[in-house]
Amino acid sequence: MTNPPGQSVSANTVAESHEGEFGCTLMDLRKLMELRGADAVAQISAHYGGVQEICTRLKTSPIEGLSGNPADLEKRRLVFGKNVIPPKRPKTFLELVWEALQDVTLIILEIAAIISLVLSFYRPPGGDNEICGHIASSPEEEEEGETGWIEGAAILASVIIVVLVTAFNDWSKEKQFRGLQSRIELEQKFSIIRNGQLIQLPVAEIVVGDIAQIKYGDLLPADGILIQGNDLKIDESSLTGESDHVKKTLDKDPMLLSGTHVMEGSGRMVVTAVGVNSQTGIIFTLLGASEEEDDDD
Repeated sequence: MTNPPGQSVSANTVAESHEGEFGCTLMDLRKLMELRGADAVAQISAHYGGVQEICTRLKTSPIEGLSGNPADLEKRRLVFGKNVIPPKRPKTFLELVWEALQDVTLIILEIAAIISLVLSFYRPPGGDNEICGHIASSPEEEEEGETGWIEGAAILASVIIVVLVTAFNDWSKEKQFRGLQSRIELEQKFSIIRNGQLIQLPVAEIVVGDIAQIKYGDLLPADGILIQGNDLKIDESSLTGESDHVKKTLDKDPMLLSGTHVMEGSGRMVVTAVGVNSQTGIIFTLLGASEEEDDDD
């Protein structure tokens, strides 16, 4: 079987040994979350026996949630992945320099500088000898010929300065952005029910099987299936491009996707996919906006 994203060969082998402890595999849940509307309802009913049965297979309670046992949580992260989408490898300073050099204006200036330098050092054959019928070069012309390279060198120096400043600014902005993104991920929390208690949990600590309490204004941090809803409407434009709000109900469309916004109502969902295995994570990976990390630690 192909290794799931975010796991190395060794980690995948260990994960497979624990996968049998749950009534559904990582790939089963990924395929289920690709379905929408009536197809999803039919699959949940026919293959799993309903949302309650999915909770039973995932060893979680729709009301009490997970127990919060550290060993159980770590096992779920190993089997189903962590709720983290690894960012794409940051560009090095040399890569940013190369990108800055691709500017059309700078390319034209580089060509002009090279031509200027070549012409400044070029001497026609016999140009240094006095030829009959030609007037010898004046001292001013000779001095201009000796210093003509300065113009080309000045252009090249200007291009180098512009490229280095541009690359440094891009590098500095990217570093600040990644620092801000990392801080937001650590500080962002979501309402999760564990051991019968509603707690605010960092998004990165959410695992498959968690019961999430969702309400108006929330940005869903993982994929899930609706357990109970009250006039729930979701904005899925970030994934599908569809501007209309989608009404979520148990009998018509219970599939909730990470990266979408709750626009109306409230409800509870069981988390079925996290991180690179969620629909947002899959799209990010396909677009090259994230990288698959090796789970070697």
